[in-house]
Amino acid sequence: MTDEAAETRAEAQSAGGAGPAGAETAAQAPAEPVEPAGPVPLGVVRTPTGHAGVDAHLARLADADHLGADGHVEVYEDVHRGLREALTALDAPPLPGPYENRS
Repeated sequence: MTDEAAETRAEAQSAGGAGPAGAETAAQAPAEPVEPAGPVPLGVVRTPTGHAGVDAHLARLADADHLGADGHVEVYEDVHRGLREALTALDAPPLPGPYENRS
């Protein structure tokens, strides 16, 4: 091998060139570990409904913005339970007042 050929081959290997040794070096290089992104607020606008109980439950949805995906279930179930109770209360008959039992 001539000096010129040796220099050309060394340049190709150091640049990760087309030689088999360059390909092995690039394939064996450890990849950068990719860390999962942290929780990011979605920025969903919650329009007030005018019903204080419902608005309080909808505001609770903002708690999910700061939790990982595994924590969303607890928040969603809590909000769903509260909204279901608010809807059920609308169907309940009104309680009699203190003077409605007169004969």
